[in-house]
Amino acid sequence: MVAKAAGVDHTNRDIIHLELGRPFHTTPKHIVDATVNALRSGEVHYSDLPGLPQFRDAIRDKLIAYNGIQITSDDVIVTNGLTQASYAAFMALVDDGDEVILVEPYYPQHLGKIEMAGGKPVIVALNPEDNYRLDAALIEKAITPQTKAIVLVNPCNPTGRVYSREELMSVSELALRHDLYVIADEVYDQIVFDDAEHVSIASLPGMQDRTVSMYAFTKSFAMDGWRLGYLTAGKEVLGAVAKIVASEVTHVNTFIQYGGIAALTGANEILAEMVADDKRKRDLVVSRLNQMPGVVCARPEGTIYAFPNILATGLKSQEAADLLLQEADVVVESGAFYGQAGEGFLRVCFGSASYERIETAMDRMQTFFNKL
Repeated sequence: MVAKAAGVDHTNRDIIHLELGRPFHTTPKHIVDATVNALRSGEVHYSDLPGLPQFRDAIRDKLIAYNGIQITSDDVIVTNGLTQASYAAFMALVDDGDEVILVEPYYPQHLGKIEMAGGKPVIVALNPEDNYRLDAALIEKAITPQTKAIVLVNPCNPTGRVYSREELMSVSELALRHDLYVIADEVYDQIVFDDAEHVSIASLPGMQDRTVSMYAFTKSFAMDGWRLGYLTAGKEVLGAVAKIVASEVTHVNTFIQYGGIAALTGANEILAEMVADDKRKRDLVVSRLNQMPGVVCARPEGTIYAFPNILATGLKSQEAADLLLQEADVVVESGAFYGQAGEGFLRVCFGSASYERIETAMDRMQTFFNKL
């Protein structure tokens, strides 16, 4: 992330933060009320290790109806956000010396967890000129006898891509042919725009037992501070994950799981309204960025991020991010934080501020890029 610039006093400056992947919306009231009611009703004791049965039932129903993954409630483990879900997945699957393929730009936490598990990250850089399309031929070149898994973030942080069914089919064919697992980070699965279709790779033929599918309430329901997520996988992997979760945290906080039930069973209109607001802000950011000299921004198909290309400015990603903080009081993230395929790009989180604050940020960035 962007560090405080050396020698710059930020005291009393109006800094606009567009670097954090933090929802601007607050958690919907019906979710808060359900949690408070559970707390007041005495739901404060130990729970089931994989999660409350009624919560796992609600997750099951969502995964079947929305993600097309045909599971039972016993195939679900509730976690402390997707962060813990991914930790447990890597620890369960990756042994010393195993290779794990990360398509780049990648989410840095995944790289670190592969290394913590004793594995070796193998980076496959996607082509920005091809809109970061999943290139099965390129991925296959990186597969060796030591390869254990492929990691996908879909919808993708930081690029905003929502991978097509055809792209995912090509990866699933690789996994089946080479006997690989797929670790699928789908935390933004419900934040998609326009005609984009989110496809869970576990829903494709032959993939359910070889995919660890991970989700959270963090982004879709503006519950980032709640630390509430879940995963599903084949029986063998799920058993290993359960051992890790039991040893690490025993189980997730009992009463907040009632908030999760309310989120999944409540009115869909609330989620739709939040996504519509994010789309409106996306449209603003993309339109304004494309008016700035040396900046080109593809339209994100999902997530809460834009990933503008600034190569024509001649600035490196971190250099541009530092200068935007120093001269425009706007904080964005260097694309290089997500690997070398992100160099020459910036990540701008349009989901982290109000429409009005984003307008102000775009005005400031316009002035900055006009001066270059």
